[in-house]
Amino acid sequence: MTNRRTFLKHSSLFAGGLVLSSSGNKTFAAFQRRLAASDQLNIAAIGINGMGWSNVKAALKVPGVNLVALCDVDKNVLDKRADEASKWNPSAPAIKKYSDYRQLLEQKDIDAVIIGTPDHWHALQMIHACQAGKHVYVEKPVGNSIGECNSMVAAQRYYKKVVQAGQWQRSQQHFRDAVDFVHNGQLGNIRTVKVWCYQGWMKPGAMVPDSSAPAGVDFAQWLGPAPMRSFNSSRFHFNFRWFWDYAGGLMTDWGVHLLDYAMIGMKAGMPKSVSALGGRFAYPDLYEETPDTLTTLYEFDEFNLVWDSAMGIDNGSYNRDHGIAFIGNNGTLVLNRGGWEVLEERRSDKKVSKPLEKSVDNGLDKHFENFVSVIRSGKQDDLHCSIQDGAHIATIAQLGNIAFRSGQKLNWDARKDRFADEKINKQYWMKEYHNGYKLPKIG
Repeated sequence: MTNRRTFLKHSSLFAGGLVLSSSGNKTFAAFQRRLAASDQLNIAAIGINGMGWSNVKAALKVPGVNLVALCDVDKNVLDKRADEASKWNPSAPAIKKYSDYRQLLEQKDIDAVIIGTPDHWHALQMIHACQAGKHVYVEKPVGNSIGECNSMVAAQRYYKKVVQAGQWQRSQQHFRDAVDFVHNGQLGNIRTVKVWCYQGWMKPGAMVPDSSAPAGVDFAQWLGPAPMRSFNSSRFHFNFRWFWDYAGGLMTDWGVHLLDYAMIGMKAGMPKSVSALGGRFAYPDLYEETPDTLTTLYEFDEFNLVWDSAMGIDNGSYNRDHGIAFIGNNGTLVLNRGGWEVLEERRSDKKVSKPLEKSVDNGLDKHFENFVSVIRSGKQDDLHCSIQDGAHIATIAQLGNIAFRSGQKLNWDARKDRFADEKINKQYWMKEYHNGYKLPKIG
């Protein structure tokens, strides 16, 4: 488990780090420049339907990065992506295709692997990749349980590979600037932080009967360590995130991005307690298990943090569909992917305000520039979002979900780094693995 000291150490890395400039880079610049052989980096990707493919395209903008292999359990997706990639550089060797990631990891010329599979696969694939000697870029949330997060951290420490978590906002300049402002003290005493995520475009799938998997889909391989069940189209591809077997809803999908900056801004470790209320209020007739409406309260020593999420509507706090608000005695800093501003507190004698500063860069591109630069330099401390950072915030998000699922106010034992209630630890700490899959022992 990442403790407060470790978390603050890694969070302080925002001050610098070797980052290649993205200015002037054209799409897939790796195919347009020639670098020394020692600077070439061969990558592969596992899970390439959605964000995994966006990650591949961002990686290939970094000079010297070459795509050599792809893996997906949906042959339709695999063939489509391989065909798309072959057109980027027709003279390059054919990209190797796999349906089983374990076979991909045996390919010797792969230096780094991008993991873009559903959440329930992240831990197993990241650990196996490190065991195979590969560096790893793993999508968020890094683990689908607290125990998995801990195992991922242990694997990185043991195998000493570069592992970047896909929280790309950590590489975006305006987020850093906003946090610097929070830290300079002008807001005054901050007693409350609000984090919200209102996603009007998101909704679960329809209630449909189980069916056979589409031709070309290895559904048993897609399930992997999750419980065996019949195929249902409303649990598949994008909709996996609304089912506890595979993910944790908006709390782990967007929460790890937004809660991350709340923690960084407040220089916070683990909360003392957490409680949550919510349910399936927006879409009771659609197919989901995770709540579409959730309010979670995290208690820290000197401030409270409120998480507020809702699917199906966009009108969130401060007329924004997502964001973080640091509410101070002198003003409130409001931050999201579009930019940040400071709203003055009219009752303060030390009013502070700042007009909107808009985002000016591409965080995903910069995140991959950072990942590649650290692989080349070997300076692990320059990573913008290490697996330790990713595990910490994934754990914070898991706390909120566990409080909701258990229906209890949960206390955290800082001395033991566990829930105070051992019944909760026993029930929720680690995902049960099925179908013969097990997390490897580290060491």
